[in-house]
Amino acid sequence: MFEIIALDADDTLWDNEIYYTQAKDEFVQLLKTYHQDENAVKARLDEVEEGNVSIYGYGIKSFSLSMIEAAIEISQGAISGKELEAVAGLGRKMLSTRVRVFPWTEGTLAILAKDWDLMMITKGDVFEQSKKIERTGLLKYFRYVEIVGDKTTAIYQALLERHRIQAQHFLMVGNSLRSDILPVLELGGIAVYIPYASTWAHEHRVDKDLPKDGYYELESLAELPALVRKLSHSGG
Repeated sequence: MFEIIALDADDTLWDNEIYYTQAKDEFVQLLKTYHQDENAVKARLDEVEEGNVSIYGYGIKSFSLSMIEAAIEISQGAISGKELEAVAGLGRKMLSTRVRVFPWTEGTLAILAKDWDLMMITKGDVFEQSKKIERTGLLKYFRYVEIVGDKTTAIYQALLERHRIQAQHFLMVGNSLRSDILPVLELGGIAVYIPYASTWAHEHRVDKDLPKDGYYELESLAELPALVRKLSHSGG
């Protein structure tokens, strides 16, 4: 029987990856003067972004630095200051974009919060994520909010210890196999995977099979209350 329901935020409660996809498309157009192969430009940006995660962490500011670095590399240093300003502007636009909460999110949270304590666990820059969460108006449904630099088995373990929750009594919901699902299953918790149409490939990449026990998959967050009721009645 689980004691708390934890939910990922980006691409689970609201849109996020779509803005990165749009920025990458605009980035390609800005770099056309220096490289005509759009797929190659996107692939190199992805490589730079993934390589920088361990240095800058996750989030739009990290992504912006990666775009600037990739632009300099792809143009072989020929990109102008004005063009770099346009690249940096892509990140500024992302930071000021309205957060689009999924239509079914608030209704689902309202149902769950009647009977369960909810925890939001999101990774990224603390300032950036805090502002985003405030703008959604969803804070009222959550007893706990945790903004972490990454989501690893060790970080989940630390969260469970801090909140005095046993892993088998912990249910995590999210769209990333790498960040939301596998670490929780490794600890013996319950994990609910809800795929998002354009999740970053980095978040799908796992180097081991998913355990069968405690793993569930849904098409939409709107299906979560029914699953929670079923699991609670079965003692799962």
